Amino acid sequence: MSEVSPPSGGLRERKKRATRAALVAAAMRLAAEQGAEHVTVDAISEAAGVSPRTFFNYFDTRDDVFVMVGAESNQRVRDAVRAASPDLTPLRALRDAIAAELDEVEQQQELWRLHAEVLRKSPHLLARSIGAHLADELGLATALAERIGADSPPLSADPAVSPQDEEDRRRALGLYPRLLAAVGTTAVRVAIEHWCLRREEVTFTEVFRETFDHLAAGLPAPSPRGTGKH
Repeated sequence: MSEVSPPSGGLRERKKRATRAALVAAAMRLAAEQGAEHVTVDAISEAAGVSPRTFFNYFDTRDDVFVMVGAESNQRVRDAVRAASPDLTPLRALRDAIAAELDEVEQQQELWRLHAEVLRKSPHLLARSIGAHLADELGLATALAERIGADSPPLSADPAVSPQDEEDRRRALGLYPRLLAAVGTTAVRVAIEHWCLRREEVTFTEVFRETFDHLAAGLPAPSPRGTGKH
């Protein structure tokens, strides 16, 4: 397990990350109190201490602030997968890339709780969130395919990319990178849910480590005493 990395980038980049985080946190608090449909960009911006113009420097639409919560973290994971030592297995490279984000996960547990609450109460945001999750998974699969030298089409950030282009991109990806990306993202989700129920007993880092140990071992059957140490 690699050590948790400190926030990267210079002062400007750290300020941008802090502003984005403040906007997301303000949006989640307001949505939990009032309902997402009643929350405006002006209200979010005021609660975060910035102007509405600044809001649109970070998000294209109001709904994006409720959906794109982990976008920057997901991009850092993809970049880290590509940059990892060639001596690491793809699973280890993925685990270490995600591990660098663990500190942020533990610090933002209340934000993730509010996020889940907001999505449960807003079906259209939940649908958009699922779509964003699938796009992130596809991006991770592409990064893994590049790492192992498999053919993979470049991902475009253009919102005008057609459904057919997306279908062609998925078809071009091999089974292994798609499966590893899906397993990895599911493992993180399950680890977070498991830890949230036991956070007084165990740290998220411990749950995360055990989760990926199970994957690396090929998911052997647990002992009769239980389904895991935690």
